Amino acid sequence: MNIRARMAEKTANLRSTAEIEAKDVPHKVAPRTAPGMAAALASAQLRIQELESKGVEMEAVVAELSPNPWQPRKVFSPEKMTELAESIREIGLMQPILVRRTAKGDQIIAGERRWRAHQVLQLPKIRAIVTECSDEDMVIFALVENVARDDLSDFEIGMSLRRSEKEFPNRKRLQEALGLSRTGLYQFLSFEKLPEFMLADLNVNPRLLGGNAADAIVSALRKLGDAGIEAAKSVWPLLVRGQLEQGKVANAIKALATRRASAPGASTGRTIDKFFAGKEHAGSITKDVNSFTIKIKDGYLTEAQEEQIRALISGMFASQPK
Repeated sequence: MNIRARMAEKTANLRSTAEIEAKDVPHKVAPRTAPGMAAALASAQLRIQELESKGVEMEAVVAELSPNPWQPRKVFSPEKMTELAESIREIGLMQPILVRRTAKGDQIIAGERRWRAHQVLQLPKIRAIVTECSDEDMVIFALVENVARDDLSDFEIGMSLRRSEKEFPNRKRLQEALGLSRTGLYQFLSFEKLPEFMLADLNVNPRLLGGNAADAIVSALRKLGDAGIEAAKSVWPLLVRGQLEQGKVANAIKALATRRASAPGASTGRTIDKFFAGKEHAGSITKDVNSFTIKIKDGYLTEAQEEQIRALISGMFASQPK
């Protein structure tokens, strides 16, 4: 059979482009984090294997172990924990957990779910490999594994990143270790800038808000100031009750703050006082929530007066602490 005939045979059952519908075309789901996260996860897994090979296996007392202090997860699925516990009850622990010795006691490096399953089963001891591990490695193991899981919320990741910062020389090193883009890192870190009343609800339900929505809210509040905070107090409960989509919260805050500011009788907090040289308007003093501005028209100050004003202002702030 010649090449033309073989090609015709292979393509006989293919549809034309016009016959293919959009629903038939597979679409890749965009990763939640930067592509480097996959490499960071693979690197962390190799590092864990290296630590296991250098460690010593023993039986650890379940009650004397503590989890990784940089563990970002706040909620462990009861259903999944029950499944894992039943599996361990039936066939035993297939892989020992990895722990390190510290002045405060033994800490789990990897295997917290298995440890928690032993607690569910009320087993007194668990197989463990004891090895040495740095704080920076502990941070990376906890974050990379959990960031790579779809069931960990952006809020939990963000709060853990904030706690972990001090273990790295700078944010660039943290970003590289986790395979995150700069934008992705700062979206996670934006949660800490939310008002306390929002953080209180997120601590109870970490899935109320994603990183993009949190970043948008922080940006809106930064621009709106106190008016934005007051508007947010009215808008936020709608999200908590499920009556408003998280992606619409920032715009709802902006709209409400703007509407209140333009309402009849609304106070903008802005005052303007004019001053005169004789009967002529020489300038004004404007004060609002963001600034205190003095404007003097050209021609109304002598050089000596200008120098006096400059000296006065410099003297007023020179003695104040930075």
